[in-house]
Amino acid sequence: MPKVEVNGTSLEYVEEGTGQPVVFVHGSTGDLRMWSQQMDVFATSYRAIAVSCRHYHPNDEIPDGVDLPMPTLVDDLAALLRELNWAPAHVVGQSSGAFVCLLLGAKHPDLLRTLVLAEPPVMPLLGLGDPPKPHQLLGLLIRNPGTGVPVIRFGMTIVPTERAFARGDDERGLRTFFRGVMGHQAFAELPTARWQQARENIKPFKAQMRVGFPPFGEEDARRVGTPTLLVTGERSAPVLHRLVDRLQQLMPRAQKMEIRNASHFMHEDRPQEFNERVLAFLARN
Repeated sequence: MPKVEVNGTSLEYVEEGTGQPVVFVHGSTGDLRMWSQQMDVFATSYRAIAVSCRHYHPNDEIPDGVDLPMPTLVDDLAALLRELNWAPAHVVGQSSGAFVCLLLGAKHPDLLRTLVLAEPPVMPLLGLGDPPKPHQLLGLLIRNPGTGVPVIRFGMTIVPTERAFARGDDERGLRTFFRGVMGHQAFAELPTARWQQARENIKPFKAQMRVGFPPFGEEDARRVGTPTLLVTGERSAPVLHRLVDRLQQLMPRAQKMEIRNASHFMHEDRPQEFNERVLAFLARN
């Protein structure tokens, strides 16, 4: 497996095909393996590349007590695109990986051809702190109950997740998180190999959660002018749908699609529909 040194760390990646680069960026509970159902398909028309972010399998393990801020991952991705001459690239991200890609679009638009963002958890877009303060939640609930209620329900997932991690019960924390973002039915259908992948990446996941999300406001979203496809899963947590809707309203060149009968991991739940529709978007841009 090839690897490259950037910003003082080593990043491993896999690639197939030739042509314009399509770079896949995983979320906080995965690694480059989560794109296995995309690589062969995209490689028929593009140079398909899946990257494992800093400290995610199979890269060097994160030291105990070290945090993993999202801006560090953004800087790594920018350096990777430059170092390997992949820019400008089509960049596809899922969950926190989609947030990383969104931040890349705001900071380094010259590195991108297109963005495909699968449910980035851009909670700062709602004007909430990390963690949200009670008065912020109350204000949001009063201003916009349709968004405030899903946010509060999602908070009922994050708080017990963080508490479980704090007392060292990683298994319970991970299960609580997955049920919250996927729903109970989708979690029950999660393949064993995918669950094991999440368990293998528990340390960098916790290191990201300790830091939380960086600032990202409405003006930041308006400045992302890269052609963007926003993707949701029909069965995902309602708060993720609200965030995608808000991004679509703010980003000048964004469009949205929903993958039917799919969870937060829509590219794994319904890979054929995801692949076909993303490839169609890339072909238009």
